[in-house]
Amino acid sequence: MAGRPRGVEDAVILRAAADVIGRVGPVGLTLAVVAREVGLVPGTLVQRFGSKRGLLLALAEQSAKDAAALPERVREEHESPLEALAALVVEPMASMATPETYANHLAFLCIDLTDPQFRRHALTIHQAQSRAVEALLTESLLKGELRTGTDVAALARSVQAITSGAGLLWALDRQGTLEQRLRQELDNMLSPHFPPRHDHDLEES
Repeated sequence: MAGRPRGVEDAVILRAAADVIGRVGPVGLTLAVVAREVGLVPGTLVQRFGSKRGLLLALAEQSAKDAAALPERVREEHESPLEALAALVVEPMASMATPETYANHLAFLCIDLTDPQFRRHALTIHQAQSRAVEALLTESLLKGELRTGTDVAALARSVQAITSGAGLLWALDRQGTLEQRLRQELDNMLSPHFPPRHDHDLEES
């Protein structure tokens, strides 16, 4: 079997594939379009990934790996666990700057929900985020950022539900940016659980 052409790593190709999905959705993605993005011929992508489905599965697998690594990184970058939580919610959505790109990535999620192989990776991402959200909320409670007695497990589930729905509502009403909407909804969810005179403001973090 011939070796891989040098100069373009798989990670670069997968990032290009994600960009193409943002522009045209998973249905519009072709190996030819992705190959053109990175300066390769389509046959090279066939050699590496086998097919369009293989490329999309590789992208789903890489997304799961990125989701597993994200919590540790955002915690290192932010002094406050609540600020880290905001970054954890916002960063994965950073590429969805317009309602159109959001809709195209949402179409990829529809594949995740209906295809068992894709769903496995999507579930891994969900579970990694669930653990990270609950861990950051637990740390926030211990540091006094949340009111004593807060049900962290229940709040973690609510945070995920609210922030997931925020993107869809934003894509419909198109008020502000997606990041602003996510931070606003997260702050609305958390603020009743702040201790008295708590001066943390996620919208300014």
